[in-house]
Amino acid sequence: MQRSQAISAFIGHESALDQIRGTARFIDDLPEVAGSLHLAPVCSPIAHGRLISIDAEQALGMPGVQALIQAGDLSGPNEIANMAGDEPILAQHEVSYAGQVVALVAARSHREALAAAAKVKLHIEALPSVLSIEQAMEECAWITPPVLLERGDTDGAMAKAAHRLKAQRWIGGQEHFYLEGQIAYAIPEEQEAMLVHSSTQHPGEVQHWIAHALDVPAHRVRVLCRRMGGGFGGKETQSGQIAVWAAVAAKRLACPVKMRLDRDDDFKITGKRHPFRVRYEVGFDDEGRLLALDAELASDCGFSADLSIPVNERALFHVDNAYYLESLRIRSYRCRTNKQSNTAFRGFGGPQGMYLIESAIGDVARYLGEDALLIRLRNVYGSAPRNTTPYGMTVEDEFIGDLMRKLAQDCRYESRRHALKTGCLPRGIAITPVKFGISFNATHFNQAGALLQWFTDGSLALHHGGTEMGQGLHTKLLGIVARVLGLDPAQIRVMTTDTHAIANASATAASAGSDLNGRAAEMAAHSLRDRLIDYWSKATGAQRASMRFEQGHVYWNDQKNLTQSIPLHELVSKAYLARVQLWAEGFYSTPKIHFDPKTRLGRPFYYFSWGAACTEVEVDPRTGCYRVLAVDILHDVGHSLNERIDRGQVIGGFVQGMGWLTTEELRWHDDGRLLTHAPSSYKIPTARDLPEHMVLNFWPMPNREDNVGRSKAVGEPPLMLALSVIEALRDAVANIRAVSHTSQRPLGVEGPMVHLDAPGTPQRVFFAIRHRAE
Repeated sequence: MQRSQAISAFIGHESALDQIRGTARFIDDLPEVAGSLHLAPVCSPIAHGRLISIDAEQALGMPGVQALIQAGDLSGPNEIANMAGDEPILAQHEVSYAGQVVALVAARSHREALAAAAKVKLHIEALPSVLSIEQAMEECAWITPPVLLERGDTDGAMAKAAHRLKAQRWIGGQEHFYLEGQIAYAIPEEQEAMLVHSSTQHPGEVQHWIAHALDVPAHRVRVLCRRMGGGFGGKETQSGQIAVWAAVAAKRLACPVKMRLDRDDDFKITGKRHPFRVRYEVGFDDEGRLLALDAELASDCGFSADLSIPVNERALFHVDNAYYLESLRIRSYRCRTNKQSNTAFRGFGGPQGMYLIESAIGDVARYLGEDALLIRLRNVYGSAPRNTTPYGMTVEDEFIGDLMRKLAQDCRYESRRHALKTGCLPRGIAITPVKFGISFNATHFNQAGALLQWFTDGSLALHHGGTEMGQGLHTKLLGIVARVLGLDPAQIRVMTTDTHAIANASATAASAGSDLNGRAAEMAAHSLRDRLIDYWSKATGAQRASMRFEQGHVYWNDQKNLTQSIPLHELVSKAYLARVQLWAEGFYSTPKIHFDPKTRLGRPFYYFSWGAACTEVEVDPRTGCYRVLAVDILHDVGHSLNERIDRGQVIGGFVQGMGWLTTEELRWHDDGRLLTHAPSSYKIPTARDLPEHMVLNFWPMPNREDNVGRSKAVGEPPLMLALSVIEALRDAVANIRAVSHTSQRPLGVEGPMVHLDAPGTPQRVFFAIRHRAE
């Protein structure tokens, strides 16, 4: 099957040249208004305690220091206006984690503010703290009550199963490590208004939070976001706190205020990917087909709800990954601890849910002495009746088995598996699939708006509610509008995301940025095109059906059926003189989706994105050190909107997922202080961690749903392809045992399970090898 050309296959990133030249402005590059001040946070040094007093005498006497702002100085309620209402703007009577912001120091420079903040003395009376999932489970410390998802007769199916296995796995969190840290710049304006530049994925929510904190209507708060230097979910909600701090200080001090967290403070203050403890019992037959799954998901949510409820819901919805589970019972525990409030991160709970089932499949394969790929293929979704998810949604795509077999064939999986024993060091190989649902869990967020303005010289300005964080959203939308109007993309400029241009916009998240905003922009472009067609057909007698927009011209057949044309900019100018409206809005809401939160049944996702990855690793059994030797990916992006961008997203997502599962380890002191709060102690993947062999191909099928351009989302799904890395590591550990202790079993298959938690650091791999040798 041949792929059709991407909608904007040859459009480079819209800000690439500015990025290279250094002219692309981020918030810290903006010229500062005269009289601007800078904020630095004063943070709690302990995990839980009663705040007795704040002594800022020394700090207030330091050079450049202008003020100390505490909870009592706020003009509005001391409450972040999130749905749970469980988080203060500034800690007042009680501190709930080490790093919680208690006060803000305002000074003439960033360095002066940081120096003064370090001199503020906090008198805190320590209280008992909850610092682990185990402790929270023992004390029944929940963000929300536990949730049960049950389908089929789990107990009956488990009792009838020929084989049963139990296991427990720990899944670590992950720091977002965006290149541009959290930052906001608030500038007071007339009529009690506030202009705020915010590095955020959700300007509309930032606007709402600031209006609430300042006790003003939303129309008095304008939030702008030209671009972010990365987000990954870490700027979906938590950017709002920084913007609120800047805004309340700007109002209090009646001057512009900038707040930029340095890297250490960013680590200590903001939330991460949710760590999970997963437990499962799986029942299966002699062929490895799963008959029953009884599982438990327990996540560390931190001290407040933030987005933990939908994150855990998505984890529940993705425990099946690409596999049909007829009978299952899953208990979900959302644990409250005295740590940073964990938040959205690329995948939004999906990776943790998929981790559970992929671990179970690998365990089943080793128990039965089978190749794990064969077990996976026997369990994937297929035709009815094996096409219904645990939440009642029909899986209409039936190609995941074909996709996995195609990848195995293309990457020579079978021959490579047989060759594992020929290397100098033990190796492992694994293919894992991905099925990821696309849409916001909360149905009402699945909407978007766009505004397209045509100027009389033929150029256009496009406003939409999405935000650019390097993922190429603006570039994809340029391609969509340019295709509809037959224009060079250079004729179109995507404007700064602005809450006063597009109101109530949803977050750029859930991998839905292009789906939602792209379709809204496309609808606006069609409205403008249709309006010009109406005008010109009436003005000239042009045959409407013959009119087409190509290469900056409009072509049509006249009444004699002869082809005529006019430059598009001339037509626009004529339309203006004829008083034709030259702007149009587009609004899109995702169709078909619905979900009942009480029964946990419905269609929460518009469609699924699919993919599979094959990873081969090499492990030194003496040290546990390893290398990723080769990665082959076959991924489903539908009809790509921009193949260059999609390739970058798939590879980048895989590498970020590989970091989560291998090197990125968050560690806390026993007293609750984060120890890994800088690049010196927290290790993200570098270019040297990439394998020499890395091949990416796209599955050649358009989206079956009428999504924009028949494309599919590409932001989050590729991250979960990296589950193949840790499964390959488990396979390598199993092979070390096979080489050392028996010549009878094939490599990679044996009885006991491989005990390897994530991240699978060299230390953990070493102890997994030792554990198997004992």
